[in-house]
Amino acid sequence: MIDADEVERRRRHLTDLCGALPEAHGDTHGSHVKFTVRGRTFAYYLEDHHGDGINALCCKAAPGEQQALVAADPARFTVPAYMGARGWVNLRIDGDDVDWDEVEEMAVASYRMVAPKRLAAGL
Repeated sequence: MIDADEVERRRRHLTDLCGALPEAHGDTHGSHVKFTVRGRTFAYYLEDHHGDGINALCCKAAPGEQQALVAADPARFTVPAYMGARGWVNLRIDGDDVDWDEVEEMAVASYRMVAPKRLAAGL
């Protein structure tokens, strides 16, 4: 279990990572952060979403990817409440050894799914 300072540090790290994408914005709602590009949501930082007790990057996944990720590593990947039915997936960032390269890769892939082609092509 990570302490409150580490939770905040990881939230800021994810906010910086997603906020660095072209025209991306983060809007804080309580303990969650919604990341958008031109009004379209591409990711969330979720903290204890609906009492699930985890902190995670929640993002869009390509068709079939959600199930594959959860099946391959259910300790790190989970299906989020509500958004899971639309193919979104959680990547936990509350463990001892977060792979920030993987977090960035997933956030960028989700961004590319919703961003205008011109913006996505610039990555």
